Amino acid sequence: MKPFLEAIDERVLVCDGAMGTMLYARGVFINRCFDALNLTEPDRVAEVHQEYVRAGADVLETNTFGANRIKLRGFGLADRLREINVEGARLARTVAGGQAYVAGAMGPLGIRIEPWGKTGTDEAEAFFREQAEALVAGGVDLFILETFRDLNELRAAIAAIRRVCDLPVVAQMTIEEDGQSLDGTPPEQFAPALERVADVIGVNCSIGPAPMLETIERMAAVTRARLSAQPNAGRPRDIEGRNLYLASPEYVASYARRFINAGVRLVGGCCGTTPEHIRQIAIAVKKSAPEVARAAARHAAAGHAVVPATPPGDRPVAVVPLAGRSQLARALADGRFVTAVQLVPPKGFVGDAIVEQARALKERGVDVIRISDGQRGARMSALSLAVLIEQKAGIETVLQYSCRDRNLLGMQSDLLGAHAMGVRNVLIVTGDARTVGDYPDATAVFDVDSIGLTHVVARLNHGLDIGGQAIGSPTAFHVGVQVNPGAEDLDSEVRRFAYKVEAGAEFAVTKPVFDAGTFERFYRRVESARLPIILGLWPFESVLNAEFMANEVPGVRVPDSALERMRRVESPGAAAAEGVAIAREVGCALKGLVQGVHVAVPSGRIEAALDVLAGVHAAA
Repeated sequence: MKPFLEAIDERVLVCDGAMGTMLYARGVFINRCFDALNLTEPDRVAEVHQEYVRAGADVLETNTFGANRIKLRGFGLADRLREINVEGARLARTVAGGQAYVAGAMGPLGIRIEPWGKTGTDEAEAFFREQAEALVAGGVDLFILETFRDLNELRAAIAAIRRVCDLPVVAQMTIEEDGQSLDGTPPEQFAPALERVADVIGVNCSIGPAPMLETIERMAAVTRARLSAQPNAGRPRDIEGRNLYLASPEYVASYARRFINAGVRLVGGCCGTTPEHIRQIAIAVKKSAPEVARAAARHAAAGHAVVPATPPGDRPVAVVPLAGRSQLARALADGRFVTAVQLVPPKGFVGDAIVEQARALKERGVDVIRISDGQRGARMSALSLAVLIEQKAGIETVLQYSCRDRNLLGMQSDLLGAHAMGVRNVLIVTGDARTVGDYPDATAVFDVDSIGLTHVVARLNHGLDIGGQAIGSPTAFHVGVQVNPGAEDLDSEVRRFAYKVEAGAEFAVTKPVFDAGTFERFYRRVESARLPIILGLWPFESVLNAEFMANEVPGVRVPDSALERMRRVESPGAAAAEGVAIAREVGCALKGLVQGVHVAVPSGRIEAALDVLAGVHAAA
């Protein structure tokens, strides 16, 4: 057989269809590791390959889409990574013989990498590299990187392969029906970026043939790269509890001809496509052979569309100066000591009582209200309460925004909405990984952590969305992050703080601090960042509350001396007063190191918060 790139330049090649769909149809449950079947049920995998070869596929993808260390770790199979990939390549090679090329299939890691996640690009490259090395050892002819939503991650995978070998690389993004990647990057942006690093570029999965054709045409308008298209067999439909793909082989094949006319050189299928779909596609490709040369000529004659020398997402914008973003930002920029009190969203939708509390705090000289996010039960959203308080109480808020149970695009939309309604100060937190609210069967989901979301907000402040597209006027968020001086692993906490600063953090708020020594140890490690830090204080309301904080709240460090003081008091009133006294003492001791104090109060006792603030204000 000719080298893959020579063959694809001479004629349109047909790729196979969905391995997962075929294995599922053979009784493999979706909760199993499909990649591990290369070792446990190799005959079943080989049968699928054989069906695709008989259907006319020119390219077989190895059964290794998820066979990277991160995904295999979830099945307890990380130590068998090399075996799974080598055997996956060997199985496909045995079936292909001299009739088809073998493509090492590699999918995304299943985690977020920088700038959206805590995994570095270099770490991601290392994960991809070990999979690529194993596939090369198994004897692949090329690589197909598919179903990537993040252009950064896809480029990391390509870089990893280039470090291993010089085999051809097909790089495919997955898209929504509007043609943009799942993270919002348009084809006009990802196509030229991929053309510079891959041999064939294209799209696969997520959508059916019709919207994919529109995306291919948009890609063809901005690049002369070889193109690939592997659509799903339409959108899945729920039929008696099963997700089924109902686009017929003939329908999918009709679009294969349209793909070819748009310049596609590699056409196949993704989820829901079967050997019959591939058989019909292969027939369509053969019938289209006379049209292929004409389509290639048209494509070459059209040339590249004019792409701006500076893409919209790279054009400079007038970033709003820090001191002009909010009253809090100006106060911190001017070096003024600030005060804040935390209020919790109410149950239900009536927020009048909380608004009155905010109004009272403003009258007593409090600078801002922090609105906590992620409480249990049916409560008003933190964003809604922040807007109510700013509009009705006339005091600025700091909106705590948690990454938990929100996807990246949804968070971006929330934040743009918050900005439109006047919210400027945001405190970004990852959120707790636990069962949610009063519903024990609900589990926490994280798309990105606080570092990734800080990157998102920083980009919005520069007029860019997460896909790199211009949003018009830049936002003017004052970006805060949470830090934990009492973290069990202080090295990790300091490292994450540095990442947050690099991502664009402009101030920090600590978790509750109960002794000065804990904060001082942390402060010595981060002082060089010169980021304003607002100290978190929590006045105990009872002995039980103190013991709860000491024993049941992760990451909180309560010294034995504070617990002993709380245990010595005899009445509820005296316990509350002692809790205020302890918080005051910590605040006074650290006042010279921080730029403000934030008080969270149990049970909404704002008088306790005001007592703490009065004591700190009075300190020299």
